[in-house]
Amino acid sequence: MDKQILTIIIGAALVTYFPRMLPLVVLSRTRLPDVFLRWLSYIPAAVLAALLAPSLVIVEGRFMLANNPYLLAAIPATLVAIKTRSMALTIITGMVAMVFLQSWLNI
Repeated sequence: MDKQILTIIIGAALVTYFPRMLPLVVLSRTRLPDVFLRWLSYIPAAVLAALLAPSLVIVEGRFMLANNPYLLAAIPATLVAIKTRSMALTIITGMVAMVFLQSWLNI
C-alpha cells in the first residue's frame, strides 16, 4: 500500500475518532443536570418524527391529507406505539392497517 494512502486513511480515522471521543472523555467525569438528561431523552422521538412526517403527508410529490392511506394507517400504529411501546407490534399494526385500507377500502 502506498504511504500516502495509508497516511490519508490514518488521518481520516483520527479526524473521525477525536470529535466523537472528546465529549465522552470530558463528560464522563461530570454529572449532567437532570433537566439536560430529560431533554436528551426526547431526541430519538423527535428524530423519528422528523424522518416520518414528510412520508406521511407527501404522496406522489403532493401534500395530501384527505384520502391518504399512509396517514390513516399511522393513526392506529401511533396508538399502539403509545400504549404498548413495542416496535414490532407497532410495525405489524401499521402494515395490517395499510393492507386493510388498500385492499378492502380501495384507498
